[in-house]
Amino acid sequence: MENSSPAAYIHMVHHLIEECILMNMTKEECKAALNKHANINPAITSTVWKELEKENKDFFEAYSRSKERTSQTETTQRIPNTESTSLGFRHKQR
Repeated sequence: MENSSPAAYIHMVHHLIEECILMNMTKEECKAALNKHANINPAITSTVWKELEKENKDFFEAYSRSKERTSQTETTQRIPNTESTSLGFRHKQR
């Protein structure tokens, strides 16, 4: 973006962060995605994200809680029922 103003660059990063949020990404996932696909320094993404958090505190608090619940649900679903699977071993009854 050699001919663009810093404000336009920040606006673009802001827009890309919104796209990440629509894809339900965490801040870390967003930083990695923008770095990989748009060549945006993760420090820039982090700074813009923090400013968005300040301006939209209620939204980001709810988003964070939602991400935590989603993460907990996914973890719980990945843990097998140890009573039924037990690595395939069954206890012999005496």
